[in-house]
Amino acid sequence: MSIERRTEVPADHRQPDYEKIEFGEERVASGAHRGFVGGLWDEMGQMQLDFLKQQGLEPGHRFLDVGCGSLRAGRLLVDYLDPGHYYGTDINHELIEAGYSAELTDEQRARLPEANLRSTDRFDNDFGVQFDMAIAQSVFTHISLNQMRLCLYRVAKVMRPGGRFYVTFFENGRDFPLDQAPKDGVGRWTERNSFWYYRADMRWVAKRAPWEARYIGKWGHPRGQRMMEYTRLAD
Repeated sequence: MSIERRTEVPADHRQPDYEKIEFGEERVASGAHRGFVGGLWDEMGQMQLDFLKQQGLEPGHRFLDVGCGSLRAGRLLVDYLDPGHYYGTDINHELIEAGYSAELTDEQRARLPEANLRSTDRFDNDFGVQFDMAIAQSVFTHISLNQMRLCLYRVAKVMRPGGRFYVTFFENGRDFPLDQAPKDGVGRWTERNSFWYYRADMRWVAKRAPWEARYIGKWGHPRGQRMMEYTRLAD
């Protein structure tokens, strides 16, 4: 398998994160690659496809899946989109390989060239094409504000004007105390994974790139993640 791996951060500067998790044959056979992306395999894959179609995703669009993981949504999008129009990136190289080898049929792999997939540690989404639509499902729930800002900055570079980027996040109200810790499993940390953010944070992270931010909010996510829409402005 020859899925590309792009690494920008030197080994001695990396921190333990999702990139380090390995998936051997036994783990893939046990379904660990499905559980690692949050489970709810059939439900969340279909939910993403349905949502994107409601937002106007068409088969002829070029689509970018940021944090594609083991292709929970990707396997469905590959069938819906024209051949070669689905692209995916993730920080974990083995996770993408597990999805490509274990979750796709031969017919689907023929529709999804390996060159359309890449592992990247800093959101390098440049495949030499412009995208019409993109999603980052349960990515911003696990990264810092500066990483979110980097993601939006780099996705803007590959999104056509008018293209839309959908991002999910955990939200707490603006009056929720910044230093409050979760109690009895209720609430989110401000400084620990999984992160929660204020709605204003989701607008702030887009200010260094040509985006117009729109809060969508509830979209049926079973764990309560909210949705933001970022529309690429003309330069």
